[in-house]
Amino acid sequence: MKKTLLVLLFALTLCVFSYGAGPIIVAKNVRDNPTIELGRGGDAALDNEVRAFLAVCGWFDLVETQGDYRLQLQPKPGGGVRCDLTFSGAPLDSWGLAVSDRRAAAKAIVDHAIETSFSDLKVKGFCASRIAFCARTAPDVRNVYACDIDGKNVVQLTHYNALCVEPCWTPGARSICYSRYGRSGIDIIETTLGGASKSRILSSFRGINTGAAVSPDGRSIAVILSFDHKVDLYIMTIGTGKLTRLTKGIAVEASPCWSPDGSRLAYVSDESGVPRIIVCNRDGSGKRRLPTIGADAVTPDWSADDQIVYATRVGGGYTLAVFDLKTNQNRRITEDGGGFESPAWAADNRQVVCKRSAGRKSDLAVVDSRTGKVRTLLRTGYDLAMPAWSPCAAKSGAK
Repeated sequence: MKKTLLVLLFALTLCVFSYGAGPIIVAKNVRDNPTIELGRGGDAALDNEVRAFLAVCGWFDLVETQGDYRLQLQPKPGGGVRCDLTFSGAPLDSWGLAVSDRRAAAKAIVDHAIETSFSDLKVKGFCASRIAFCARTAPDVRNVYACDIDGKNVVQLTHYNALCVEPCWTPGARSICYSRYGRSGIDIIETTLGGASKSRILSSFRGINTGAAVSPDGRSIAVILSFDHKVDLYIMTIGTGKLTRLTKGIAVEASPCWSPDGSRLAYVSDESGVPRIIVCNRDGSGKRRLPTIGADAVTPDWSADDQIVYATRVGGGYTLAVFDLKTNQNRRITEDGGGFESPAWAADNRQVVCKRSAGRKSDLAVVDSRTGKVRTLLRTGYDLAMPAWSPCAAKSGAK
């Protein structure tokens, strides 16, 4: 069955719902981050929020004393907070901030410290980004949720008595797209976020409508369709429904993702007999099979600096690897036996969120692709998976 093959090819079973960061597991040959200490100010609640985001932002290792960096918070006369950042005792920056919402203020403080300290980070507002994921709360019922980068502030984004899977963010993080399994078939839905959310059907062709990936300009989606009984990759213009077919044959395609400039796509195909990652131009020309590692390679995601992360089967379980399109080299970023699946890049081009399973249990984890460190994002009594990290413009649901 084509549908069964497609589900197997995605390799995206769902996981579980706890709050807060979990233990750090350090892989071999890690390269440590610079350390940072927090000089607490007069607002204990704000101090705790800042400390939490310093611990999970991925750019510093938080220590109690003698850090490479020191971030000092002090109350400002008349309200707000003054922030002083030093490196090896030398002043780097000082700034003030109004505090009407401590959690939002903590995100802004840590983001400013990151942007001041690391010239290679080309994004702003990283701590305000969000992670969407699927949760199974009842048999045959899965909905899309989102959380902050520390695993807190969980918000339900869809409310269906159905299966809603494969969430992806639109540019600007103003809405999400996902596949909804209904009685009449599988449709691709877009739901706007913030305020009075609205939903619309983007694709409802006969058969399968899955794997939606919104182009960087927001005008098109890459989508897997099967209306002619072949499971193939298409590009559909949003609004008009105009289709461009990129593949045609007996092979099953899945999991498309866009290059940063929208000129190319990566996707999974079993045309060689096992799942492999193919890269092509947006018109379907120039197809190239990537020399990935492992027994198969699935669920690719393309970073803004031209690296493709994917899950691959090694030693009977799935691990994560990165293929660098500039150097044509692969590197492993997780160890064997971790059950790592469904990776998605953060906007910092460094961290990856994924499903992690061990036996019958699973959770959502964040992997640092530079250091090999892994932290638990969410672990709960529900089945969770298919995470997608938003662009840094995400504002919906933040508190």
